Amino acid sequence: MQNLQPSTATPRQAPSPRGRAGVGLLLFLLLISLPAFSQFSKPRRQYVEYLLTASHADRNYKTGEQASLTIEAYKGGNALDGVMVHYRVGDEMFLPAAEDSVAFAGGKAVIPMGTRSEPGFRACSLRFTVYGKEYKDLVKVAFSPERIKPFTTMPRDFDRFWQKALKEAAAAELNPVITPLPSRSTDRVEAFLVRLTVGPDGRNMYGYLTKPKAEGKYPVLFCPPGAGAKKIDFTTYYSEQGYIYFNVCIHSGCNPELSDDLYASARRVADNYERRGIEHKDSFYYRSVYAGCSRCIDFLCSLPEWDGQNVGVTGGSQGGALTIVTAALNPKVTFCVPFYPALCDLTGFSHGRAGGWPKYFQKGDEAHGAAETLQYYDVVNFARRLRCPVFFSFGYNDDTCSPTSTYATYNEITAPKKLAVTPTSGHWRFPETNDEAMEWMKLKVKK
Repeated sequence: MQNLQPSTATPRQAPSPRGRAGVGLLLFLLLISLPAFSQFSKPRRQYVEYLLTASHADRNYKTGEQASLTIEAYKGGNALDGVMVHYRVGDEMFLPAAEDSVAFAGGKAVIPMGTRSEPGFRACSLRFTVYGKEYKDLVKVAFSPERIKPFTTMPRDFDRFWQKALKEAAAAELNPVITPLPSRSTDRVEAFLVRLTVGPDGRNMYGYLTKPKAEGKYPVLFCPPGAGAKKIDFTTYYSEQGYIYFNVCIHSGCNPELSDDLYASARRVADNYERRGIEHKDSFYYRSVYAGCSRCIDFLCSLPEWDGQNVGVTGGSQGGALTIVTAALNPKVTFCVPFYPALCDLTGFSHGRAGGWPKYFQKGDEAHGAAETLQYYDVVNFARRLRCPVFFSFGYNDDTCSPTSTYATYNEITAPKKLAVTPTSGHWRFPETNDEAMEWMKLKVKK
């Protein structure tokens, strides 16, 4: 029934002349600002776009075959014409100083990349400029990469040397200090800061430990870090996938929970660490690092939530190197996933071929005795000792950890292995590669 009661609402007042003027000014400012917003809005795609393709789609050639690279470029959707592409082509990491050039015609330019008589990689560094903006890229192609052999040889006392190092590290009690981190925990994952004693004289490693909150037994996954001494990243990703996960900093005293100022002071212990003590195999910095990573596995396998059988290791760059090293040194490891590992085929540059990070001998300034020392630390020799399954991944365009060195290492693995190469990636990986690795790990975890 219709309500016939008189309304009690306050009647609307007509705007005053000053109010009408204010509204009008607001509308005027809004209208004139719209073109400005449009003028400076973020573009949805680049005005200059280009695509690089090799004459073999997979960028793999046989030795003696000629390779070429085509660059296709467009400016505002129109084929680029007349613009010069400047390029240098040569063996990987041995590019000439002088440049050649070719002009775009109909949006395309073709760069000859030559060939190799021996297995390895060729590289092309290119650049071109449009509207004052320079575009740069690096492309590498492989020649019979499955036949690349490392220069590193196996010392006769390699196993004895590392058994001694592991025994010395194990003589020190781990003495784990485990501190809950409620602010980093979630409804599904518990987080902790862990301090481990991993060697003599109080040598320690700090790391983040995460566990699924649900009761049960879980596989463990160890993640050694990339190069440098920056604070390690925190993630709950792997524990959300059902792993007890532990990622560490390899440098003693580097607690990632310190303030930035205090951490900056603590990290000085790592200055020039990749060359410290390189004169002798017993004094090299990585000796305690390699043994310490193996002790991290011992710690994970002491946790009551461990399922008692599944132990994985994964990491990228230096972390990829330490992944292989840890899996080779500690028999508890049941699978490993290295990405673009560093420290591979370390004497490559002294033989006139690209070597792995840290690129020893590239400048010819290494200490006396370095070549002998590095035989004991080269990831190639640890790859030869692997017995667990391996998922191995890298990209061809990597100029930090050369694909020559990583392929040389992969070729030495006799354990069950899977190679996931992404030719267009550099010193990084695609999310799809992470997904592929995760699926592979799930298949390796025994129930």
